[in-house]
Parts: sequence; C-alpha cells; structure tokens
Amino acid sequence: MQTDTHQPEQFRTELHDWLSDNCPQEMRDGGSGESAICWGGKRWEFTSQAQKTWLSRMAAKGLTTPTWPKAYGGAGLSRAQEKVFTVEMAAINARSPLQSFGIWMLGPALLKFGTEEQKQTYLPPITRGEVRWCQGYSEPGAGSDLASVQTRAEDMGDHYLINGQKIWTSYADQADWIFALVRTDREASKHTGISFILIDMASAGVTTRPIRLISGASVFCETFFDNVKVPKENVVGEVNKGWDIAKYLLTHEREMISGGAQGLTGGRALGAVLAESAGEGGLTDATLRAEAMACEVDALAVDLTLERYKDQAEAGRGVGDASAMLKYMGTELNKRRHELLMSVGGSDALEWDGDHGNLPADWLRTKANSIEGGTSEVMLSILSRRVLGLPG
Repeated sequence: MQTDTHQPEQFRTELHDWLSDNCPQEMRDGGSGESAICWGGKRWEFTSQAQKTWLSRMAAKGLTTPTWPKAYGGAGLSRAQEKVFTVEMAAINARSPLQSFGIWMLGPALLKFGTEEQKQTYLPPITRGEVRWCQGYSEPGAGSDLASVQTRAEDMGDHYLINGQKIWTSYADQADWIFALVRTDREASKHTGISFILIDMASAGVTTRPIRLISGASVFCETFFDNVKVPKENVVGEVNKGWDIAKYLLTHEREMISGGAQGLTGGRALGAVLAESAGEGGLTDATLRAEAMACEVDALAVDLTLERYKDQAEAGRGVGDASAMLKYMGTELNKRRHELLMSVGGSDALEWDGDHGNLPADWLRTKANSIEGGTSEVMLSILSRRVLGLPG
C-alpha cells in the first residue's frame, strides 16, 4: 500500500482491496462483546483460526497500530490515512484485530518519553499481540488522588527493590507486564519523587488476586509486590519525574474509555439493535425510540469531537484536560445504552446466562465505568476548573 498522502484515492483503493482479500469472513461481524475481543499476550488462546489469521495478517502490515512508525511495527500512516483506514474497516464491518493497553496507553507514552532501546524492545511485540500489558496506578490509598501512591522502589545499585500494592489493575491476572507508578523519593512532595517503571509480571514476588464484582466478573485485580527486583533500565523517562508521564498517559486512557461504548452494538445503529431486541412489532414505545435517537445523536457528537481532538494532536496540540470531557461522555453513553437495552428487554432481560446472553452482567459492569479511569465527579471537576475556568 502506498503511504503518500498526495495519492489518497490510490491509497484508499489499495487498502480496500487488501482488506477485502485478507479479512476472514468470520471476522466481518463487527465484533460486539468481550468474546469478540482479541487481547493477545503470551497466554492468549485464540477463539478461532480466523481470529489468529486476522491478527497475523494485520500485524504483518503494521495495521494493528496504523499511525505508529514502521520502525516499531506500525504502518506509519498519516492522520488522514488513518481516517480512511477507519472508514474502510467499517465498510466491511471488520473486527479490530487486537485490543491492548499497550496500544492505547503504554505505546504513546513510550513513543514520547522512552529511549530508542525501550521503543525497539517493547513496541514491536505490542503491535504483534505477543505481550499483554496492564496498568499499575491506583492503590488502596491512592485512587482519584493518584499522586499519593506509596508503592516504593528502593535503589539497590543496579536495580530497584519494589514493595507495595496496586488495586483495580484490570486483567492483571492475565497480563505479561505491568507499567506502574512507584515512589522513588519518599521525602519529596507527592507530585514529585514518583517514577514510571516497567515490571515483568513473572518476576519473583509479584502476585495478583481477582476482585469479584457485582456482575460476577473478575476484570479487576489486586496486585502485590514483595521485594520485586526490577532493572534500572526499566524506568521510562527521568527518575522522580514519572508524574509527567502519568498525566500524559491518562489523557490516552480517557480517550480510550470514551470510545468504549461503541463496541456494544458491533458498529450497528443502536435503534436497529433495540428493534431487534424488542422482537416482533419492533420498538413501539415512543419514549424508548426518542431516548435511542438522543443517545445516537450524542454518540455521533462524541465521535466527531474525538476526531477533532485527534486532528489537533496531529497538528502538535495535545488533548490535555479536555480528555476528561471525552471520558465522562463515553462513560455516560455506555451506561445509557445498556439501560436502554435492559428497558427494551423487560423482565426477559433479567435472565442471567439465559437466551438474552450476559446483558444483566454487562449492565452491572457499566456501573464501574464512572469510577475507573477517574470518577465522573473528578472529571467534571477537571472540566469546570481547567477547561471552563470556573471559580473554585
């Protein structure tokens, strides 16, 4: 495929032809729900040969990370080409070949703050789905007040000795590595003395414990570090200046969460999904139809806003604190969509593992959306003070 932006139609045609020829038919259903996601990693078990083939083909072209540089396993696409890629993927209703905290969060941080050696070491395996990452930020005493982290890293000469606990570490029990905030200077103020470090989850002294939620799922875990040895070269950026990386990474996490609701309907219009769920006669309740339309309009507005901020980032202007708005809206949309699906299903939607799938569990799971990645209250506070400039 050509990557010359002066030949956009040629790029579109070549991309369309390649996707049509290489996307397995089984991977052309939009891919809604957790079961359709490929997370990758050393312990990942593919749900089908088609899923494995799709990841392999896309990774070989760098299309699991379209805009990352080719030197690190990406496709080196421009922002304009990425938009074409998104449209062409949607045109054949193709599933995403790989979803990953490494792609959404760690990768952008390494591209900005990592050394060349770190980029060459960690980025290509992410693009190929060979290594699965989790995020070690929150602690029992440091949630929304993230700068209060107390997991400590003691300087032992050629390595750090890490002790402490993280909580709400999503998929930590299935991850191969973790990127974490640790305190390397306990005498400094809370926003300083923090470092950003990469830890192999197979290291001696690392243990995880799933946290069972009301939905019955165990997405979140507790993670414990007991005298864990980590080489000093695993620190990203400067020692004691990890807070700068933490803030940058959080903007990408919030952008990721803002788009999370789109996977619920597999790329289909919410109204169509609701009408199908309603069965014979379709969606006859005028109130629910109006709510569905309002939800779709708001989803479109969020999508367009996200595209605008991506264009700004391409032009050298980051999203910054406005990512709080994207995260808040994505959270609320996901909750509203599940509420609508539950309303349409009526008493049938309350069936647990029945003919209606896992809808009740998924609905309950959305309650955590307004906590993870920063609570809705904190997001609104950031918006009011740092974006709108309202008085305290």
